[in-house]
Amino acid sequence: MASSLFLPAAARRAAGLLACLLVACGLLACSSTRVDTSGLRSDAARERRWADEIVPALLVGEAVWLQAPGPQPKFLGLFAEPARGAKAARGAVVLVHGLGVNPDYGVIGSLRTRLADAGYATLSIQMPVLAAGEPAERYPGLFPEASDRIGAAVSWLRAKKYRRIVLVSHSMGARMANHYLGRNPEAPIAAWVALGISSGEFEPGTAGRVPIYDVYAEHDLPAVLAGVPERARVLSRVPGSRQAMVYGADHYFTRKEKEVGTLIEMLLERPGA
Repeated sequence: MASSLFLPAAARRAAGLLACLLVACGLLACSSTRVDTSGLRSDAARERRWADEIVPALLVGEAVWLQAPGPQPKFLGLFAEPARGAKAARGAVVLVHGLGVNPDYGVIGSLRTRLADAGYATLSIQMPVLAAGEPAERYPGLFPEASDRIGAAVSWLRAKKYRRIVLVSHSMGARMANHYLGRNPEAPIAAWVALGISSGEFEPGTAGRVPIYDVYAEHDLPAVLAGVPERARVLSRVPGSRQAMVYGADHYFTRKEKEVGTLIEMLLERPGA
């Protein structure tokens, strides 16, 4: 499937190898730093502030409150039905935002409305966050809580009779989604779209039954670009998977939201997705 959004495979490999050379020392230095992530929980007060800001100004969809297993408080989801006049409902999409933001922010906030216009029900969920200024290295301590929230979102959509459910995630959210899929191999997910996975790599055991669409930006983070060749090798073992680059985009896909939405539609229309 040809598209101006895709970078030819040979060029992708060359870009990835160059990035590896440029950032190898920095990546090695980061990997030697140990950060205590034990006992972390989401900053509930920060989540409430996000909700207080988002919900009154919501223009598309509705706010829903979801419950994850255990003693966790309810968390915010933004649900949008497929737009009137769109094609027959194509299924549902769970959207997972990146580090320290909210379900209506940035590329994820744009995709939740664009994909609804394209015929998908969308559920963009508030992921666990730490206090402002906390380093990214501490966020893996929130991954178990994040997995519970993704699972709760999937269950909520299935209760509404959606059977084809796709997971779309960005940056740190892609790492959270990877954690969920790696520990829930039988999760009822039809496909996973990982936008700029911020670690640059998939967790061991990712190559399962779910097609993976690895999407990254031409000017993405160094770790994302450095991991392109290895992620491609992982995808080669997962039937139906694909890797694609968005020209001219940065890690946040700023001013490229339309192109990302179109690309995701194209990928999800492929057989087996």
